[in-house]
Amino acid sequence: MAPYLLGLRLDGRRVLVVGGGRVAQRRVPALLDAGASITLVSPSVTPALDDLIADGRVVWERRPYQPGDCDGAWLVHACTSNRDANIAIAAEAEAKRIWCVRADDKDASAAWTPASGRVDEVSVAITAGGDPRRAAGIRDAVVSALRDGTVDARRHRTKPVGVALVGGGPGDPGLISVRGRQLLSQADVVVADRLAPRSLLDELPPDVELIDAAKVPYGRFLSQERINELLVEHAKAGRFVVRLKGGDPFVFGRGGEEMIACAKAGVPVIVVPGITSAVAVPAAAGVPVTHRGVSQDFHVVSVHVPPGHPESSVDWKGLARSQGTLILLMAVERLAEIAETLQGDGRSPETPVMVVQDGTLPTQRTVIATLSTVAERVTAAGLRPPAIVIVGDVVGVGQEIEMVRAERVP
Repeated sequence: MAPYLLGLRLDGRRVLVVGGGRVAQRRVPALLDAGASITLVSPSVTPALDDLIADGRVVWERRPYQPGDCDGAWLVHACTSNRDANIAIAAEAEAKRIWCVRADDKDASAAWTPASGRVDEVSVAITAGGDPRRAAGIRDAVVSALRDGTVDARRHRTKPVGVALVGGGPGDPGLISVRGRQLLSQADVVVADRLAPRSLLDELPPDVELIDAAKVPYGRFLSQERINELLVEHAKAGRFVVRLKGGDPFVFGRGGEEMIACAKAGVPVIVVPGITSAVAVPAAAGVPVTHRGVSQDFHVVSVHVPPGHPESSVDWKGLARSQGTLILLMAVERLAEIAETLQGDGRSPETPVMVVQDGTLPTQRTVIATLSTVAERVTAAGLRPPAIVIVGDVVGVGQEIEMVRAERVP
């Protein structure tokens, strides 16, 4: 007969575990997570169980099983390596109408322990006919799908409220965080940036309202003030809003402004950090932003206004004197001015520079040059935003890595 699956609420209830080996070591943490009051009966235990006992979370009776141990228990786990002992424990539990799980014989066991997993408030339990390895494999597949949002698990009774500021990462949809995918799958409204992972938007259910908040350089854009208003308006109307951004919401993403606007309106906000392109794109191009003996520091700079502009707060003289790596965002169209400023303030014209367009995407392109030639090379290659500019000797480290890898290819 198929088992009747039931979720036991064990908070504060006594559970007896007999045996202190690897099976008990797997069972006890899950029982503790459920709030069970555990009595462990065994002459010896594994180091992992000993650690839980030392914390006072488990009562250890340091002896073999004795008749009467099942008294007062709501659930019993017979996990000893002695078959006769497991039979006796199960018989006592059966006589006292207590559910007992036998680890050594699934057919003789009154109950089975499923392969279980949890994603937020969703619990998954798989029995697979008592085959634990098969059950674990199915469990892992279901849990993985819930975590990355590929299974539609949208809440209906207790859906999230307010606004989630979600960092979508540098472009590749596989680089958004698990938490970001989860919240995106729950959204009623998605307000998406131009640099957010756009392919994820195709996976949204048809009833999700998508608002394009793209800010095209020197082109059409939705003002930040209007974006703030939309977040508040939809959240106050009872919709769960995901503000999907490229990179990280708080790294040149204006997430702070949006959070302040929501806070002033009394709208709750969840912040989900993302992988910033300032670090991820150089890595995708094979360049470490720091490297022992080459660079101990790196500086991330937004060049939305050029050097010398009244609105620029960047210490270009300090950056020129620094030996650290410079990561420049929104800099492609101002490369000539940047290179001239850095050289004029002391950076060597021979400093290596790499410019990476569409980092982490299939369309990724790179140009390698020096500070004195980079503007001309980028123009000739036709590189356009979005692109990351890397200035420093770590570019040479990336080239060395590529040479070593090329030599290893048969």
